[in-house]
Amino acid sequence: MPFEAMSTAADEDLLADYAAGNASAARVLTQRLAPRVFAHAMRMLGGDRAEAEDVSQEALLRLWRAAPGWRMGEAKVSTWLYRVTANLCIDRIRRRRGGTDIDSVPEPVDETPSAAAGLQQQARAEALQGALDALPDRQRQAVILRHIEGLPNPEIAEIMDIGPRAVESLVARGKRALEAALIGRRAELGYEDDD
Repeated sequence: MPFEAMSTAADEDLLADYAAGNASAARVLTQRLAPRVFAHAMRMLGGDRAEAEDVSQEALLRLWRAAPGWRMGEAKVSTWLYRVTANLCIDRIRRRRGGTDIDSVPEPVDETPSAAAGLQQQARAEALQGALDALPDRQRQAVILRHIEGLPNPEIAEIMDIGPRAVESLVARGKRALEAALIGRRAELGYEDDD
């Protein structure tokens, strides 16, 4: 197969060309499949880059070894490669765990917030930002440095070139202004009154 046609050729055709002795077909197929195999291994192995690289190399080596006996139409090359990659990853996970059966290991808890929680968090952040934007500049700066950045008052005083008591005053006035701006939106933002 001419090199120009390889970029659009099917994976199975490239594998057959490699089996027939065309090394360029292997390069094209590697460039196409290696990033996907590596990404799959990274996800399976919890982000362990070195192990994912080893698994990717081993999976591709197995593909090259299988090329001469590949039977067209039985399986997609990518499907076969994903299966081999997953099996290699599972083997490594089992070895890490001292031979523990992977099926007996509990599924990890998904701590990703739900879509509704994400939207609520975004609404809260936008409400806070709007209220902060309405503060006078010095109050906004003091509140952000104290309550968002978590800096102590003496450090804020140094940053703002004012005394620590002035920082306390700016922060207190800023907090009162924020509370006044946001108090009417508690229910809308999902905060229940505990009082």
